Amino acid sequence: MKFNSNACKKCDKCKILDICPTNAISIVDDKAFVSQDNCTECNVCVRERACSLKAIRRQILQWPRIIRNPFSDVVSTHKTGIAGRGTEEMKTNDITSRYKFNEIGFSIELGRPGVGCYLGDIEKFSIPLSKIGVEFESNSPVTELFTDNLGHIKDEVKNEKVLSAILEFKIRTEEKIPLIFELLRYMDKNIDTVFSVGVISRYNENFELPIIATLSKEGFYVRPNSKINVGLGKSED
Repeated sequence: MKFNSNACKKCDKCKILDICPTNAISIVDDKAFVSQDNCTECNVCVRERACSLKAIRRQILQWPRIIRNPFSDVVSTHKTGIAGRGTEEMKTNDITSRYKFNEIGFSIELGRPGVGCYLGDIEKFSIPLSKIGVEFESNSPVTELFTDNLGHIKDEVKNEKVLSAILEFKIRTEEKIPLIFELLRYMDKNIDTVFSVGVISRYNENFELPIIATLSKEGFYVRPNSKINVGLGKSED
């Protein structure tokens, strides 16, 4: 995004509305300005009509900057056809069965509106996780950015800022959980953004979730509620 200085009347409306999720819009020397580093190309300022004079203009994006858009714009899609920052099957597992019995899925979402993250931050998790022996989700937009199965991110996109990115993976044994949470605790104090963690598992034949006891041992309290998307728009045929 950039400002058309000829159309801008310096009314400050775009700044007063505080509409930019990464605070990339500011007034510098009495002129509206978009920080090209902080702008994640989310298009919120255009969709919400932050400027009635249409002084805020989209630019034709080139690689690698264009990668910012699908990770930040809720109506954009990745080249894999996935809309958003991660795959939807994490929330529709009861229909898709991507996570089988005795498998445990994880998601690590880096960044959030107001903070964002650089795609290079993903490596701080993915490289050590690969050494633990996790299985990365092949359909994830993040995995598309890997150069190998060791979790290295393409060099040209590491400095691209996005609203958030979701790293998805699974394990087949609970023995790896302490190693995963050891990494999470370390990164909690050594990364310059925020991140949240999701854990996905299936009920066993006794209608129990054994993972809850394991998480409790790691010092994480699990509230007795859940988010279940039954995927009514899908068919197994």
